[in-house]
Amino acid sequence: MTQTLYIILGMVAGICGGMFGIGGATILVPAMVYIFGLTQHQAQGTTLAIMVPPIGLLAALRYYYSGNVKLGMVLFVCLGFFIGGLIGAQFVQNIPDAFLKKLFGFFLLFVAVRMIIGK
Repeated sequence: MTQTLYIILGMVAGICGGMFGIGGATILVPAMVYIFGLTQHQAQGTTLAIMVPPIGLLAALRYYYSGNVKLGMVLFVCLGFFIGGLIGAQFVQNIPDAFLKKLFGFFLLFVAVRMIIGK
């Protein structure tokens, strides 16, 4: 069940990545902290490991060597992110630019407020 939730998280992050060009900091890190109970360091390290090629290899290794990468999550979230990215990119093509900007802004505002007043 947990691996299924990881894949779903990856799908959501992938869809948002495909639609808005976001995913790691705005989807994965908050979800890992608030849903899966990781520390902020673990969430950031695990997110970097998910997006390693080619984005954050050296940073992910540094987090890994400090014990802040949850390898059990990495493969499954990557799989969901990979598929979700295609879905999000396909879906967003027919959304008008002005509306997409508003969706993006509201989403970032929601995440910001949740991070500020959360746990």
